[in-house]
Amino acid sequence: MKFQKAFTLIELLIVVATIAILAAIAVPNFLEAQVRSKVSRTEADMRSIKTGIESCAVDYNK
Repeated sequence: MKFQKAFTLIELLIVVATIAILAAIAVPNFLEAQVRSKVSRTEADMRSIKTGIESCAVDYNK
């Protein structure tokens, strides 16, 4: 008899469970990295605004 090589249901369930566990670990880290990125960008923008205001004050002797 010839047997076809295929995955069993248990093997597929194990793979799906493993992927779900990895996703559960990775997604919160990704979201946290996005928040840190937005905070960093906002801080840089605020420094740029501060520099512009100081430059304007120097230009108008205030």
